[in-house]
Amino acid sequence: MSIYDFEALGIDGQAVALSQYKGQVMLIVNTASACGFTPQFTGLEKLHQQYGGRGLAVIGFPCNQFASQDPGDDAQIANFCQKNYGVNFQMMSKIKVNGDGAHPLYQWLTAEAPGILGSKAIKWNFTKFLIGKDGHVVKRYAPQDAPEKIAKDIEAALAA
Repeated sequence: MSIYDFEALGIDGQAVALSQYKGQVMLIVNTASACGFTPQFTGLEKLHQQYGGRGLAVIGFPCNQFASQDPGDDAQIANFCQKNYGVNFQMMSKIKVNGDGAHPLYQWLTAEAPGILGSKAIKWNFTKFLIGKDGHVVKRYAPQDAPEKIAKDIEAALAA
């Protein structure tokens, strides 16, 4: 399996086959609108602007599983991201990333790249997964890992 075997709903409700990103590097992030890490939207958008033309796709998945920090509906989340952070990268429909109702993509991501001590659970908002051009996980990043600190890894993945 690879990331290309999955699809999800875009924030506009339309199905998005992740196979459309074949050959690109992806940065998958579970996001929230009212989290201490929410300002990372600025850094994620900066990565999108800086590397999008070279083959990086930043994809945000809103999630309300952590202290109910993204309670809005998809339209409210889209408006918040655009108005407050100028987000132009692909935002998806709100999903669950942990537990029985976890989106299949996140079940796969956490199995491919477990966290500290082998934990498969997502610990908090803004956990990031870098996906190589081959559709497989290159690295998992903790919520506190600022987007700009990932730039070197993105450049290496783009050059691979």
